[in-house]
Amino acid sequence: MIVKKEMIAMLLAGGQGSRLGILTSDVAKPAVSFGGKYRIIDFPLSNCINSGIDTVGVLTQYMPLRLNTHVGIGIPWDLDKNVGGVSVLSPYEKIQNTEWYTGTANAIYQNLSYMESFNPDYVLILSGDHIYKMDYEAMLEFHKQNAADVTIAVMPVSMEEASRFGIMITDENSRIIDFEEKPEHPRSNLASMGIYIFNWKTLKEALLANKDEKGMDFGKHIIPYCRENEEPLYAYEFNGYWKDVGTLASYWEANMELIDIVPEFNLYEEYWKIYTNSTSITPQFFGPESAIERAIVGEGTEIYGKVYNSVIGCDVTIGEGSVVRDSIIMNGAVIGAGCSLEKVICAENAVIGEESVLGEGEEIPNDSHPDIYCGGIVTIGENSVIPAGVRIGKNVMISGHTSEANYPDGKLASGRTLQVT
Repeated sequence: MIVKKEMIAMLLAGGQGSRLGILTSDVAKPAVSFGGKYRIIDFPLSNCINSGIDTVGVLTQYMPLRLNTHVGIGIPWDLDKNVGGVSVLSPYEKIQNTEWYTGTANAIYQNLSYMESFNPDYVLILSGDHIYKMDYEAMLEFHKQNAADVTIAVMPVSMEEASRFGIMITDENSRIIDFEEKPEHPRSNLASMGIYIFNWKTLKEALLANKDEKGMDFGKHIIPYCRENEEPLYAYEFNGYWKDVGTLASYWEANMELIDIVPEFNLYEEYWKIYTNSTSITPQFFGPESAIERAIVGEGTEIYGKVYNSVIGCDVTIGEGSVVRDSIIMNGAVIGAGCSLEKVICAENAVIGEESVLGEGEEIPNDSHPDIYCGGIVTIGENSVIPAGVRIGKNVMISGHTSEANYPDGKLASGRTLQVT
């Protein structure tokens, strides 16, 4: 039985997010923790339900277990529906032509039957790795008013930054007259946000026409195809907060912006709630010698030391006498007593031994991936163990169950990479 839906959403959440380094070695980027108790995918999912969209296909591929577990049947987002709701869509074996998702549009193409089951008028394409609040209903209204076949959400950026994005050139009525992918000399500053509304008929035709393209992609294949066929394409300008947390530096910065006195991005607005699948139900505990200034602290966390300008996840323990500054400590991490952490991203369930110092000394480029581990940040991988009493420099990455033998003279200099398998 085909059930009619006006608009359904297809949420692309299968990416690795390699620029986040060790944070995405065992987990898909949309499942990475953000803002204490949330995960990155919570933001587009919450936008959907706040915009009245009750049918969402979540397309997963890379390391999907935690993401699948987090999304579940969609209860926290009120997406546990008998008709519609949330569906996790992974690649699956077919009688012939079985393949992984090879591009953004290829992933959508492989789920044509899912979309057809709802016979939608419109399909909303979303990315699962951005932090923002957006009313997709307002974008749909704009799409209808302009009798568009395709509407692309765009955001004004500086001309200096424009060469990093797909850029839309529009006329005075916001109709797209040209499209440039990462132009060296941009003619506009309207950057594509990777958010599209398609008329269902238009999307289906474009996918079928391009199905043999290697790594079929919206920016490289589908949008140019629609433009060449002179279908009406429009740019919907968005001027709110939007952050691509695709690098460690931007991820750290976006978390730090949450603890501003008046944050630009407010997690606690009553009219636009951000929902999540929270497993911890116990309250926070603050010891008699603890101190907290400008920090987010998740449920179930016990703090006996001092925390300044930091985002602390759920079920974290920070030992007595420890000082944590300008850091992100994810769910389940344990910081021993007497530690000093400055500008550290500590992934889930990592353990830092007592009296350890992380983030000291001068900045030296990382010896393995200077483009990823930079900005003076110390990055500790998931489930990693750091022994007691060691001193660690800046731009360092540590992964695995390390021991005293891995730290000559009890130190790991700035710019070093330490991976123990």
